[in-house]
Amino acid sequence: MNIYQFNVLDKNNKEVSLKEYQNKVLLIFNSATHCGFTSSYEELEKLYLKYKDQGLELLDFPSNDFKEQAPESIEEIDQFCSLNFNTTFKRFNKVHVINEDISPLFNYLSLNTTFEGFDLNHPLTKILNDLVIEMNNDKDKHSIKWNFTKFLISKDGKILKRYEPTTSIEIIDQDINKLLNE
Repeated sequence: MNIYQFNVLDKNNKEVSLKEYQNKVLLIFNSATHCGFTSSYEELEKLYLKYKDQGLELLDFPSNDFKEQAPESIEEIDQFCSLNFNTTFKRFNKVHVINEDISPLFNYLSLNTTFEGFDLNHPLTKILNDLVIEMNNDKDKHSIKWNFTKFLISKDGKILKRYEPTTSIEIIDQDINKLLNE
């Protein structure tokens, strides 16, 4: 199985097959507009602009699952991201990334990767660990723990790596650069 077996809804509620992204390197992530990591949009846009002509696509899936940090409609989220962070990468409809309503795509992504912990040097790690416990999301080693969890997908649709929101963009950049140059 690979990522191309999934269909998702775009920001206009139109069904899209991920087969459209065959032979592209993908970075798929869940996002939120009222999160301590919302400024990640700026770094992600720079990464996208740096590598889009070499075959990178970013697929953004807003989610309101963590402390209701994305309460707006998809139209409002898209406008917020465009106006505040000048994002130009693909944004899709809101999804659930945890619990019983989890989208099939994010269920596949999380079941095939493992939470390895937040970066111990990141200033928000203690707060995140406490929130994960408070939300009772600490038992499952596969579940997504917070907004801006990212998944690196190879050109043949295989999940290569999972990045927690505390992972530096430099590490992600290095991995993408290496993958695009293979």
